[in-house]
Amino acid sequence: MVQTALTFVGVSKVYDGVGSAERYALRDVSFEIASGTTAAIVGRSGSGKSTLLHLAAGIDVPTRGSVAVRGTPLEALNETARTRLRRREIGFVFQLFHLLPHLTVRDNVALPELIAGARERTFRARVEALLERVGLPDRADDPVAGLSGGEMQRVAICRALLRRPRLLLADEPTGSLDDASGQVVMELMLRMVAEEGATLIYATHSRELAALADDTLRLHSGILDPESDTAR
Repeated sequence: MVQTALTFVGVSKVYDGVGSAERYALRDVSFEIASGTTAAIVGRSGSGKSTLLHLAAGIDVPTRGSVAVRGTPLEALNETARTRLRRREIGFVFQLFHLLPHLTVRDNVALPELIAGARERTFRARVEALLERVGLPDRADDPVAGLSGGEMQRVAICRALLRRPRLLLADEPTGSLDDASGQVVMELMLRMVAEEGATLIYATHSRELAALADDTLRLHSGILDPESDTAR
């Protein structure tokens, strides 16, 4: 039986608008993503792509409906428990990298373990192996400020995969890169996720990059297109 990595059931996210009006970021969204697969989220700016990813990561909570990661309903967890689950099960790659410029490449990759208080001997080999896989072993001691955009995103991918998350979420991971660099980074991330046996869900504006995924979620003003591959 194929395990489900991420499930949304009737999920809506509503924000207060001007006066008494409400603004729907997502409206009654339902889908399932199978473990070990890849899914692209496509839609115009403001369609709800980032909101969906934040709900999937437990960074935010739905106004209505249920979000489950590997069978665990996030709404049943308090904020502390959601944070623990996120650290254990989920990696996140951002458009603007979110690296610390005063740290080296190696220390940026190691950051999740350093924050967790782990001893270096327990993760040093993993850091070196990840940097080898993205072609940056010779830059390990360099400050990240000296890297190109594509190289910075490779470091960010290594950091997100460091603790072997079962679910990797990426919000416009190539949005700050030129087309050629973006293609390289996307193909690299897909290959690494496949090697790790993880699930990848990524938001993108690019039809070409979306076509690389197994499935596609199409959002229009917070509503999931019923023709999406994973819609329920």
